[in-house]
Amino acid sequence: MNLEFLPAIILILNSIFAVTIVFFERRNPTAALAWLVVLFSLPSIGFVLYLIFGQNYTRQRMFVIKEQEDRRFLRETFEEQYREFTDRRYRFATPEAEEFRETIVLLLRNNRAFLTEENRIDLYTRGEEKFDALFAAIRGARDHIHLEYFILNNDDLGRAVVRALAEKAREGVEVRLLFDAMGTRAGGGSRKAFSELTDAGGKIGVFFPSVYRVNYRNHRKIAVIDGTVGFIGGFNIGDDYLGKGPLGPWRDTAFRVTGKAVQLLQLRFFLDWHYVTDEYPGLLPRYFPDPGTPGTTPVQIVSGGPDTRWNAIKEGYIKLINSARESVYIQTPYFIPDESVTDALRLAALSGVDVRIMIPCKPDHPFVYWATLSFVGDLLDAGVRAYTYDAGFLHAKTIVVDGKAGSVGSANWDVRSFRLNFEANAFLYDAAVGAGLARAFEEDLAVSTEITPERYRARSRRVRFKESVSRLFSPLG
Repeated sequence: MNLEFLPAIILILNSIFAVTIVFFERRNPTAALAWLVVLFSLPSIGFVLYLIFGQNYTRQRMFVIKEQEDRRFLRETFEEQYREFTDRRYRFATPEAEEFRETIVLLLRNNRAFLTEENRIDLYTRGEEKFDALFAAIRGARDHIHLEYFILNNDDLGRAVVRALAEKAREGVEVRLLFDAMGTRAGGGSRKAFSELTDAGGKIGVFFPSVYRVNYRNHRKIAVIDGTVGFIGGFNIGDDYLGKGPLGPWRDTAFRVTGKAVQLLQLRFFLDWHYVTDEYPGLLPRYFPDPGTPGTTPVQIVSGGPDTRWNAIKEGYIKLINSARESVYIQTPYFIPDESVTDALRLAALSGVDVRIMIPCKPDHPFVYWATLSFVGDLLDAGVRAYTYDAGFLHAKTIVVDGKAGSVGSANWDVRSFRLNFEANAFLYDAAVGAGLARAFEEDLAVSTEITPERYRARSRRVRFKESVSRLFSPLG
């Protein structure tokens, strides 16, 4: 091929992508403008970046069937509760659920997020605790084990999990393992790494096998054992999450759940498993046993992703912030909000609510880290207080409001989690669990440094430059 025509070919490709962005993808105007700048200011690599990071037009073809099937199934399954709970005459079982009625109804309407009211929640903030509990649940399995994780590394912890699953499969326990192709491949995993499990009769599913597409990854972290014990939170599976990686000590948050909310985790797994493998295990009693009443915590399992019509998790976050009367505590490794989230936090702080945001002191993705600092800095003058966690890497994705309601799960506070990745969060309404989340946040303050307005304004020109460049490209995706 004659290279003298290459610039013209690139210009034509970039022009086609520009037309697609403007007329077909219906992006947020800020994101659309950012991509147009990339395509025409960096023409030689802009189209490559767009193919890897930006193309959304194919989303409709890739996920429209999944969206239709998921919505139809959820609508048929929860139609009775939908009518009951959206009736204002209905009274929830706990004062906290009644106080946050509007949040519950919102998530029921925009996500068919069924509310279960008799759950027990165990909170974990350290990897040792979480994985000890997960291994105990796996060892105790008698019928089935279903795991869904973004990353399952081929390291000591990852191999220990695979061995434990293979051992149960050899005992006759039904084992299904679903992982994201890109997330697990980046962690050194591959189909070969799971041969012990498959040889033992276990099944694996690989979500979205294209490892060259950064968007549309399955970022969920879910485990269900025998339909009676579930896990949800921010921990993936790997040595990093035990504090044995290059980022050092690891601070995260996860829930162990018993009660009817486990059935919702099971259903979420089934819908994703069906999309990947075309196998639907079915609503059999063995998968959905009667859980009894292990506790009193009301829980909704809320899903987000490119297969959902609205950004349910983000909208749940906003509704919780708008409902706050005393405090909003947020922990997140990545804070790149859109204007709706920024405005909600700013208005809450200006209204006298104690709004605090905690981010890591070190980056695992420098570009995202500097953008995070810039967005945090925007909120300081409104009275939002921000902190860097100094005792390791902070990976928790949490919010707790007034010590009564909150959310824990896989969704970061950024545009990627809100629009492009598949996420799952548990929203809860319980003063005891909320107090536990607030207490964990307050304990972390002892090993954190506050980013005061004075400290932020005193940052160096070099830091300001990094923030400006990172912020410019933060809408991309």
